Amino acid sequence: MSKIAIVTDSTASIPKNLITNYNIIVTPQVLIWGEETLKDGVDIQPEEFYARLKTAKVMPTTSQVSILTMQNIFHGLVEKGFDVLGIFISAKLSGTMQSAIQGRDALNNGKEKIHIVDSNATAMAMGFQVLAAARAVADGASISDAQAIAEKARDHTGVYFAVETLEFLHRNGRIGGATRFLGTALNMKPVLALIDGRVEAVERIRTKGKALDRILELVVEKVKGQSPIRLAGLHANAQPEARALLERAAKELNAVESVLSEVSPVVGNHAGPGVVGLAYMVGM
Repeated sequence: MSKIAIVTDSTASIPKNLITNYNIIVTPQVLIWGEETLKDGVDIQPEEFYARLKTAKVMPTTSQVSILTMQNIFHGLVEKGFDVLGIFISAKLSGTMQSAIQGRDALNNGKEKIHIVDSNATAMAMGFQVLAAARAVADGASISDAQAIAEKARDHTGVYFAVETLEFLHRNGRIGGATRFLGTALNMKPVLALIDGRVEAVERIRTKGKALDRILELVVEKVKGQSPIRLAGLHANAQPEARALLERAAKELNAVESVLSEVSPVVGNHAGPGVVGLAYMVGM
């Protein structure tokens, strides 16, 4: 049986116990804060990130995993005899996929052992794809079977989320179809979704509480009549709201798995503090 390594990037925001349980390798995205270059989730954790953000005079920016980092990770795994399945953030949101492809192509030997999948997502909508592949590998799946499962999972996952403001998405150029909500009343809470790999507008809701209610309704509509259902409550410095939403959803939908996920600093930098969402995978 061949050895298979699953690689993803830090925006998946998979809880650490699951990363450890399934031996998932996480390549950190990069946060640039003034003169500092910080590895996402390694050099800076979410709690520290949001505390600094409150008083920062210089706003951080982000950069994708470098080609050299990808090359080194792939080379190290191939040298150890692994086939590699890399599942990364949507190419429409980040250049990480391109880094992975170029990192693979830069290898002198073993290119054929590196298999790369565009999740067309991020956060736990991607995380569930990674976990589906990792669990298949743990059960003895081949590299081709694991890749097929990841690609199937891509069509069975999604995420809806509410933001406090569109300022962060707009500033970082990740706003997609939600531009039509810019300039609306400040007390309106946009509900957004990842659709075809991009952030798209769904609705404007008057209060945060009603926005979270609507997220639950939207997920229920999406997964209705299908099983099993896996759910993740995700948040940026808003754990109580995310936990409450997840508990409601898990109970209403009889979820077989429910996880609470704090998005990484890089995702938090793009979406802004206070984001709460619900990711799902259904039928797998």
